[in-house]
Amino acid sequence: MGLECWRRNRSDVVPLGERLEEFTGQYPWQWTPAEGEAFIAHLRSGKKPIQLSTARTYEVTIELFLEYLLDSRYGWIDACLERFDEVPQQVFHEGNSVLHTVEYEGDPRRRPLTYDEVQALFDAADARPRRIKGQGRKGALTALRDAAVIKTIYAYGTRRTESSKVDLVDLRRSRKAPQFRGYGSMMVRFGKASKGAPPKRRTVLMVPEMDWAVDVLDEYVTEIRPHFSPGRHPALWVTERVGRVSPRSINDAFATARKDAGLDEDLDLHCLRHSYITHLTEFGYPARFVQEQVGHSHASTTAVYMGVSDEYRNTLLAASLKNRLGDDWDVIS
Repeated sequence: MGLECWRRNRSDVVPLGERLEEFTGQYPWQWTPAEGEAFIAHLRSGKKPIQLSTARTYEVTIELFLEYLLDSRYGWIDACLERFDEVPQQVFHEGNSVLHTVEYEGDPRRRPLTYDEVQALFDAADARPRRIKGQGRKGALTALRDAAVIKTIYAYGTRRTESSKVDLVDLRRSRKAPQFRGYGSMMVRFGKASKGAPPKRRTVLMVPEMDWAVDVLDEYVTEIRPHFSPGRHPALWVTERVGRVSPRSINDAFATARKDAGLDEDLDLHCLRHSYITHLTEFGYPARFVQEQVGHSHASTTAVYMGVSDEYRNTLLAASLKNRLGDDWDVIS
């Protein structure tokens, strides 16, 4: 009768709840923190372990379900106490949840590319159209577009979905920097949204160190894109079938260039965003400016993406020591 009651009155989290029920062999009013912790540990091990971000989502989902059971307005506490002489309890807390015990949820294999790796990636992307054309195969036009996509993602630090959804009208002139022509800023209208919230909007400014991307974009918009015969299609990046380039296609373009460049296969498209954040920091831009450029709500998130080089840190250290020691620094150095 208890199991029937649980299954009749379950919420939207039932598939996950049933998995926890099956793992523990117990009903929700019998779950304990030890079992919840063991369940997540089980999912994070084995042949196909879940990501830490997924584990966090699972914990929050189970926690919300148990909050419902523990809400006195619904009478589940009294019903469980009367029928089973037991009451539900929260199984995740500050001592055992991923949310509180893990500082970084990203894949540790993700890292910023070095300047040489970025250049190698771009060189490989540029070489591909010539190679395809020389072999008499189709796809040279697509390869030209893909090279421009990869370079633009690095130059503005955008995510793959954001990049896919950029329209021509999102590229705008900046009155403060007319030298960048019509590419002084990019309006990102489909930024990564918080759960239950609409997409975040932001404007990414072109920075002088990335001004080479102005010529890349201008060549694509004026010379390459028209060959796709896009008509009135609004997308910046279009396909040969006059559609919008998908995030998956952008991923594939990066993977192809990465392979041709002989780079580590663990590097993915998102590493270009890591590179953008790191390199802006090394260029000397304030942390707040970098945070707003990439659309992070918290500075701590931006810090996770950062991986400044040893050379940069040594330069900072030398500058700090010189500032502190004055003339004595020249003697020491």
